[in-house]
Amino acid sequence: MTDQRPGIVAQAVTFVGDVANRRHVLSQLVPIGLWVVDALLCALIIWKVPYTEIDWKAYMEQIAQYMSGERDYTKIKGGTGPLVYPAAHVYTYAALYQITDNGTNILRAQYIFAVLYMITLAVVMMCYWQAKVPPYVFPLLIASKRLHSIFVLRCFNDCFAILFLFLAIFAFQRKAWTVGGVLYSWGLGIKMTLLLVLPAIAAILFQGRGVSGSLKVAMIILQLQIAIGNSFFQSNWTGYLTRAFELSRQFFFKWTVNWRFVGEDVFLSREFALTLLGLHVLVLAAFMVKKWLRPALSRRPLMDLIGPTLQLSSPFGPRDEALVASAITPQYVMTTMLSANIIGLLFARSLHYQFYAYIAWATPYLLWRSGAHPVLQYALWALQEWAWNVYPSTSASSAIVIGVLAITVVMSWVAGSKEPVPAPVTATQTQAAPSKKSD
Repeated sequence: MTDQRPGIVAQAVTFVGDVANRRHVLSQLVPIGLWVVDALLCALIIWKVPYTEIDWKAYMEQIAQYMSGERDYTKIKGGTGPLVYPAAHVYTYAALYQITDNGTNILRAQYIFAVLYMITLAVVMMCYWQAKVPPYVFPLLIASKRLHSIFVLRCFNDCFAILFLFLAIFAFQRKAWTVGGVLYSWGLGIKMTLLLVLPAIAAILFQGRGVSGSLKVAMIILQLQIAIGNSFFQSNWTGYLTRAFELSRQFFFKWTVNWRFVGEDVFLSREFALTLLGLHVLVLAAFMVKKWLRPALSRRPLMDLIGPTLQLSSPFGPRDEALVASAITPQYVMTTMLSANIIGLLFARSLHYQFYAYIAWATPYLLWRSGAHPVLQYALWALQEWAWNVYPSTSASSAIVIGVLAITVVMSWVAGSKEPVPAPVTATQTQAAPSKKSD
């Protein structure tokens, strides 16, 4: 009798490979199964792991002052210092304040954040699925110890901000431009960290919606920010803006996760801050011209885009505008927005542990999209996860944090090269291109 075992093993390996690489109908069950597993894991964490007090009490102290009628941002303070988040944070935690018996029912808050985590994870998985990410990447979305801690053990406001970031990504993937703008603006109203992706959103809207359409969405984003902060504007508008969107904030070396290895003197120096800012601007500019605007630049040279755009008119004719918009795919949206996010975090002056919420679900996609081997994807993810779980951070762990972020930015550059663009401009098309006046 012929031994059939090698054939069965080969078939099993092929089956697993097909499922893991989205070549089998059962592939779509992988995210669902992982989501259910993570729901059970969240419940287990809340049951078994003690809650850790960091910012919740301070949030509640600040909200208590808001609930008592205080609207001057400069006068609202908590145990960890002044209120330094935009008004949507206040409204969000005011609701939590009431639901959790004035912030005293911590267990109820944890369950709320567990539900928030599961909703966010579902949205992240939908974004990944829209971008055609294979199932073998999805286990990385549920495997982070630090990410679970940020949500269900510490209840940080970053958890709400990251939800709205991925809701905006999902909306932009589906070309729901106005909805995406509203979702993004609300997330920005919770925490100004979302400013990091604004250049990417500008590139997406410019190419996907056109100049006039982009301006309409930009106005909606701005108007929502004004509406969110209106009650605080009336009391002390300068106090609100300088506290909620404080760009010159001083950072404590003892809490930093990312730049500890440079030493305290360098970390606190103005030269170091300016160097990081300069590098951030340079890298953003390079990505904008070489990667994010590739669809538009495949139709017209950069200088031919600038003039009409500054005049608030389209630099393209209807045919070219449609071709450019067709290149704004779900993959392009994910690559562009998550690249901008990671670039900003690489050059951030100081990252605290809760900022891992903006990294944990971005890295797997960018590593995959770059074409890196699955072993390298998992290895870099594991190295990153280890570094973010070292407490307090060390020179070695902070160097790894920066190293993996830097590698991810390089991978993002490669990923950007994989996004499709319309056919290059030909000599005939260039001669027939519409004039600035006709635009």
